[in-house]
Amino acid sequence: MSEKKKTGFEALVKSGLYPQEELMPVKKSKRSFFIGLPREVSLQENRISLTPDAVALLVNNGHEVWVETMAGEGSKFSDKQYSEAGAKIVYSVEEVYKADFILKIEPPTLDELEYFRPGQTLISALQMGNLKQECIHTLLKKRVTAMAYEFIEDKVGGMPIVRAMSEIAGSTVMLIAAEYLSTVNKGKGIILGGITGVPPTKVVIIGAGTVAEYAARAALSLGAEIQVFDNHLYKLRRIKHTLGHQFYTSTIDTVTLGESLQNADVVIGALRAEKGKVRHVVSEEMVKQMKPDSLIIDLSIDQGGCIETSETTTLNRPVFRKHDIIHYCVPNVASRVATTATTALSNIFTPTILRAAEEGGIEEMIFMHKWFMKGVYTYKGSLTNESVARKFGMKFKNIELLLAARV
Repeated sequence: MSEKKKTGFEALVKSGLYPQEELMPVKKSKRSFFIGLPREVSLQENRISLTPDAVALLVNNGHEVWVETMAGEGSKFSDKQYSEAGAKIVYSVEEVYKADFILKIEPPTLDELEYFRPGQTLISALQMGNLKQECIHTLLKKRVTAMAYEFIEDKVGGMPIVRAMSEIAGSTVMLIAAEYLSTVNKGKGIILGGITGVPPTKVVIIGAGTVAEYAARAALSLGAEIQVFDNHLYKLRRIKHTLGHQFYTSTIDTVTLGESLQNADVVIGALRAEKGKVRHVVSEEMVKQMKPDSLIIDLSIDQGGCIETSETTTLNRPVFRKHDIIHYCVPNVASRVATTATTALSNIFTPTILRAAEEGGIEEMIFMHKWFMKGVYTYKGSLTNESVARKFGMKFKNIELLLAARV
């Protein structure tokens, strides 16, 4: 009897051709970035945009990172840590600005802007209150794509970097208040909060956003008496609901606010900018009526301040007196706790960079995601932010129209 005909599968088995195991190909980023982290030179800035751990993650994903020597020193991160994470340590400003993608905290100074070249991307703060027209003209002349991280949103319309820094500022502000109320710093000589048999400290908070929420939580936990003012009722309702406490809230009425200020020990300015600038809601005359040695902390100073007597100060010289009232007007309060702030920033920047690489680059990221696009204020020689244009009386182009015209 003839042998039964073998099937093709049986023949394959007999021949010993078994399926072989092999590694699944790892998906590579469509675009690798050349990132530069300069050492900050402005306003005693201690933060840096990325931690060594974040740098290691980016390098492992095919990106190149150059760090200017001692750039992480203020946040307690050494050159050695960055080097071991895979970054290249460079020893001059000129070298670090050779990178295509510059990631900073403070806005670049006029001297730093000289190192930029056409086609580079910059992500940093903008700080409308201190912005100079010459800086904008230089960015436009050099055709740099510049993004302000305080304008960048997330998918649900929140501002993650502003939120993170506001949480830090709100949590830190009561530590600052306690410091400058003390007799050691020639303050009122009172404890921040309250103890048995002694009236509690009176804290007035102007604004009901994230900074106010965290400041109010800290003040309440210490036993202080708080009053919160804001012109948005929904914000006032939200802060009361979030904190779960009953406390005084009011819209910003000149008479009511003035009366509260006369009895306040601490006044915290925490208004958010509207249309690029914060308006002064506390006049100089209202400040004159406050009790001597009271404390004003204007956290809105980076947007121009919400108190008429405020003037920008630094971490080296954080306070001044005017009308016998102590003023603390440092624009980068988060820099007092630089390691925490750097970690928070790094946790936001790192996934954003990785996402942009997957999309094919920063430009693709801008044009594919409106929430990211909102951070752009100069794009290849065009001013694209209306608030900046209005501040300096300049022309601007709507970035969404540039999107529509893009081929």
